[in-house]
Amino acid sequence: MPDFLGLMKQAAELKSKMEAMQAELDRVEVDGSAGGGLVTLKLSGKGEVRAAHIDQSLLKPDQREIIEDLIVAAHADARRRLETVLQDKMQALTGGLPLPPGLKLF
Repeated sequence: MPDFLGLMKQAAELKSKMEAMQAELDRVEVDGSAGGGLVTLKLSGKGEVRAAHIDQSLLKPDQREIIEDLIVAAHADARRRLETVLQDKMQALTGGLPLPPGLKLF
């Protein structure tokens, strides 16, 4: 018979670590950029946009579509960077064990 109590203890420890990780996500920030840095976004660890910067050179009426595209691209860049940071943190938390399919932190 497997060590059921030991397994329950491990599950409780992992749950506690996951809760701490969720709290830490509010403090994690990543930057994403597009257009060679003309547009930058800062995302929280939960994927919320915390700050945006648009270079003054883009602020012309005929540049509207370009700015919109660059904002979307900067957000995608920041999300990719955030996914990498979160994967590294989860590997450290779980000792390299993969997350169950569909389990996300944000």
